[in-house]
Amino acid sequence: MKNKMSKQILEAILTGIFCLSTASTLMAEEKMVTLPELVSIALANNGELKALREEIEIFAANKIKAGFYPNPTLELEGENGARNYNKKENLASIGIGQELLTGGKRAKRLAVAEQELQGFNLRIIDAERRLLLELKTGYHDFVLARNRVDLARKSAELSSKLLDIAKARFAAGEIAELDVNLARLEAARGEGKKREAEEDSARMRERMLSLTGVSMEEQFAVADSFSLKPVTKTSEDLKALALQNRPDLKALHAENRKGEAEIVLAKAERIPNLTSGLAFIREKKTVPAGETDERDTDYFVGLKLSVPLPVFDRNQAGLREARAKKAGAEHRHRFLLRNIEREVTGAHGRLVASEKTVLLFQEGILPQLNENLKLVQKSYRLGEVGILAGIEEQKKFAEVNDDYLLALHARNTALAELEAAVGAELSESDGGNK
Repeated sequence: MKNKMSKQILEAILTGIFCLSTASTLMAEEKMVTLPELVSIALANNGELKALREEIEIFAANKIKAGFYPNPTLELEGENGARNYNKKENLASIGIGQELLTGGKRAKRLAVAEQELQGFNLRIIDAERRLLLELKTGYHDFVLARNRVDLARKSAELSSKLLDIAKARFAAGEIAELDVNLARLEAARGEGKKREAEEDSARMRERMLSLTGVSMEEQFAVADSFSLKPVTKTSEDLKALALQNRPDLKALHAENRKGEAEIVLAKAERIPNLTSGLAFIREKKTVPAGETDERDTDYFVGLKLSVPLPVFDRNQAGLREARAKKAGAEHRHRFLLRNIEREVTGAHGRLVASEKTVLLFQEGILPQLNENLKLVQKSYRLGEVGILAGIEEQKKFAEVNDDYLLALHARNTALAELEAAVGAELSESDGGNK
């Protein structure tokens, strides 16, 4: 009896643990992560961005290094009279030397280092812009895949209902067994498409997660509907906004300024630096004084100035290199300007065209499609049409709805591309969502 009670208690504990684990799983599944939250997570945890943020310290260190003055040089010298066979004589000196920068080289090096630091910081911002585009595109791919799962499930339900109707009509002797087999084949086909859609959705989800830099198990909030707002800004307005906001364009501006600063520095480095020195010398020597020698100690203070003569190297190579870098930055700047205009124009055109397509589906095609499907289903149930008409209408329903999902995907992707081309999140009044 005692063993039986213990067994019942153990079963109750296990049941409670199972219920708790199931409840926690359901709670985990209910947790939602929206696209803005995904963006925040990716910006904070993406491996490439974290690496770039660490590497900026290299350029910060270079700026600190550029502001340093050359270190002074300590010079020590000692000499005894062994070579003159007089060990009582010796000489000792201590001095300090300092390289003196000419032509304002320190300020010019700081200007170059400052532009390098600003340029690299802008490259990090541009890497964030490109990551956002990739993440948003991946998110909308996942939305498309998930909506296709819902569509496949609905199509499978319609096929299952059609099979039930066919079985009922066959049992009543109204149709041949061939119609039931066709309906059964269509139902099996719908189940296969549903599994394919679920696998594709899982793959898109993992692909999207790989950009965030963390492992997450949460489900994602996917908006199945959105309000279409017209794009109020013209293509020219968006181009102007892009020229104002694009971080890669700003980085090339910094690169151009760096090239100018490098040319100024290269010209300054044609003037050699001076090296000055100050030395304190103590000399002990013997002075003949009759039959004996007297010891005498003299102290000296010496000055030294050395100037390299720019006979052969007048920094011709450095000046040529600086000019070549500046010319390259100017060419890249002009090329990027043309590309930005093309990107904005193309993304804006795709957004406008896709919004018109979505509205066409929502206002005309989809309502009529749903009405046609209901009529065909009702007609088949009443025996007014054959099963092939029902199957064909269901296929048309799935195909047209898939075209609608593709149109939604094209619209959302075009908006993400336009935001990336402009270099800023577009407000709802400008045709986008915050």
